[in-house]
Amino acid sequence: MKKLILQMQMSVDGFVGANEDRRWQLWEWGDDIGWDEELKRDFNTVFAGIDTILLSRKMAEEGYLGHWGNAAKKFPRDPFYAFAQRIVEARKVVPSDRLKTSRWERTTVVSGDLPREVNALKAGEGADIAVFGGAGFASSLIAAGLVDEFQLFINPAVLGAGRRVFDRGGFHNLRLLGSKAYACGMVVSRYAPAR
Repeated sequence: MKKLILQMQMSVDGFVGANEDRRWQLWEWGDDIGWDEELKRDFNTVFAGIDTILLSRKMAEEGYLGHWGNAAKKFPRDPFYAFAQRIVEARKVVPSDRLKTSRWERTTVVSGDLPREVNALKAGEGADIAVFGGAGFASSLIAAGLVDEFQLFINPAVLGAGRRVFDRGGFHNLRLLGSKAYACGMVVSRYAPAR
């Protein structure tokens, strides 16, 4: 069965955002990336095992797919941007009751019961599924018990307030799969639910 992998940037104090200000992140959408070379390589290694992306409607509409499509064209030989090509080639699934059809290439809009749709994706053929979306989308997946692995990109910043992904009640025991610190100050910790 495929794994649903939630990749999320967060601050040291557990926030994933403070309004729309993302200056605290070492890497926001754009060409200015504060990641060191080892982190870039490791990120590409993880992304090589992904063939489907579960994407929030909001993120899709805010330009995620267009941005990485342009990056794949702009940096075709840059080894860091190998993941951008993977995003272009991957199957994208956008759960939404607002959208009826997709205007994006290789993208399907699904509606209805989120757990049913995600479990159907997980039961399908192929490699793992990456999740990209905001705090609300991530929280919904966590609350429904759908996330099989958390990849938390801890930025060297303290926000003091903002949005969280683990805020929908309940106690979550997690099992550490691995943790690695990078020269740029990022720490990537991987966890699985301790079921």
